[in-house]
Amino acid sequence: MSPDLMAIVNVTPDSFYSPSRINHDDLEEKIQKCLEMVFQGATILDIGGESSRPGSEYVEEAEELQRVIPLIKALRTQTDLPISVDTRKAKVAEAAFQAGANWINDISALEDDPKMASVLAETGMKIVLMHKRGTPSTMQMMVHYENVVDEVGDYLEARKELALKKGISESQILVDPGIGFAKDLKGNLALMHSLGSLKARLGPLVVGASRKRWIGEISGAPVEDRLPGSLALAIWAQSNGVDVIRVHDVAATQQALLVARAIARGDV
Repeated sequence: MSPDLMAIVNVTPDSFYSPSRINHDDLEEKIQKCLEMVFQGATILDIGGESSRPGSEYVEEAEELQRVIPLIKALRTQTDLPISVDTRKAKVAEAAFQAGANWINDISALEDDPKMASVLAETGMKIVLMHKRGTPSTMQMMVHYENVVDEVGDYLEARKELALKKGISESQILVDPGIGFAKDLKGNLALMHSLGSLKARLGPLVVGASRKRWIGEISGAPVEDRLPGSLALAIWAQSNGVDVIRVHDVAATQQALLVARAIARGDV
């Protein structure tokens, strides 16, 4: 089965890959950028109004709402495609649902806002529970693990159990090992190597590794030249049964995955 492609839509001024930012005031241009991703093969649009890159700072609720809600409302008149919102805030999640969003991508796995779980239980939105340590401004000082695969698996299993106890249904929940979040190169490689076992243990899996720093640590490439490495990661994720791959480069990833699937089947 082919994975869903979750297209990264950054309505932020500071996301780590500058071409992904659409933080200008032209709403129509933002809509067209999103619809271009849909045409290229995106099956989910993931809109973020707060950067979670290493070192990034907290964005106030009012600012995040201003960044994401008008775009969600406008997109909902143009496409029925699932819309995800990358947020840690319950009020943003609730407003996003009212505007037409279907998913929440919570890098805090329900930890940062105690009201988030009830919003998800009431609305039935899908939720991506991601592993990290600390905050985006501190997480890269917290990269030591005795066994990163086991520890990430334990954390996500516990967060999933909590979500179920809070009234969120099994069918709503996906998990994300948090590639690049409080992980060093060794940790990222171990998690990518173990995607199959993580999926077997935890269920539906999301992976977001597109253009991240550790690709550069392996290859020496700056962020603008990390597409080949990102495609290699996407193909690996697909071959290990990952359900959703979060990407900057939709068209290139779609082509790479199509070809990889054809090779795996031995026909077109």
